[in-house]
Amino acid sequence: MAANPSPRKRRLKNAPATVIEPAALISPSELGDAARRAAEEILVAGQAENTVRSYRSALRYWCAWAQARYGQALALPVAVPTVLQFLVDHLARGPIDQPVCELPPAIDELLVRSDFKRQAGPLKMNTVVHRLAVLSKLHQLRRQPNPCEDPQVRQVLSSAKRAASKRGEIVTKKTAATREPLEAMLATCDDSLEGIRDRALLLFAWASGGRRRSEVADAIVERLAKADGGNYSYRLHRSKTNQDGSQAQPDKPIRGPAAEALRAWLEASAVTEGAIFRRLWKTRVGPALTAESVANIVRKRATLAGLEGDWAGHSMRSGFVSEAGRNDIPIGDVMAMTEHRTVQTVMGYYRSGELATNAVGNLLGQRPRPGTATPE
Repeated sequence: MAANPSPRKRRLKNAPATVIEPAALISPSELGDAARRAAEEILVAGQAENTVRSYRSALRYWCAWAQARYGQALALPVAVPTVLQFLVDHLARGPIDQPVCELPPAIDELLVRSDFKRQAGPLKMNTVVHRLAVLSKLHQLRRQPNPCEDPQVRQVLSSAKRAASKRGEIVTKKTAATREPLEAMLATCDDSLEGIRDRALLLFAWASGGRRRSEVADAIVERLAKADGGNYSYRLHRSKTNQDGSQAQPDKPIRGPAAEALRAWLEASAVTEGAIFRRLWKTRVGPALTAESVANIVRKRATLAGLEGDWAGHSMRSGFVSEAGRNDIPIGDVMAMTEHRTVQTVMGYYRSGELATNAVGNLLGQRPRPGTATPE
């Protein structure tokens, strides 16, 4: 004899079937609005802080330019003629000392006055390329037809790059802090708490492989380990080329003068956890430095040392690579420290340093080897 079903089973049996309207279904090939926004947020959260800031700045400018140029908000997908107009409005033409562009002066002045542009006139080629890349990325995220991939747009940009090269426009690089300028900066650091911090910061950034300013700002005590001989090693959890920290990287050694300076700072500041490098309020230690603060410290020390050049946080990174080239350090060892992903990226600085001390750069100053014939 079958047992009577439980009240719960009877309720389930008698319950009406749930009907899902076809209109409520989402095609597997498309993301719903909520899922798409969530995906965009994840993508943005996975980017470095500086990258996110640059994306926002670029999109802010696109919106301001469209409003000023056409009197209406920027809407996706952006039409190809609009992108072409953006290019001719901002790409430089004419001689290098008097470049011109097609952006009407009244609109140009408005964008400057509204703090969307730093100065009137054409934008640098790198800036135009970056803003086009950001617009392209936005169209990809929104699954919209991408005007930046249009053959006309690609052709105009390619021609503009060649014209810029012929005109003598060069890509500017931050001045490299090789050994001599680094030592000059260190000489400006006294025994005050600020001096002790800045000396440790400069040496940490340089000696641990030319760390990026964001990596210096994010450095924490918990990833610092003591090593033999009073030295340290630092485990870089994530970097620009390893955003999710999934790729195992060797610990970065901090040795000699860099280790001594770091130990002096930790003792003087009494920092035992959290951010290593911090803001100072007179003699009081505050919260972590920002990436921009790290760059400002480099600029400040370069100025105090009387060094000419365009100094920034990146000067530590380029200086480390250039100095390694000067000392014939194998490129593989350099990349293990810097975590550059491609040889092409690091080679420019490395070769500059290498050629600076190589005999090939001073052939006229070399004496002919004995027995070498002199051409008549």
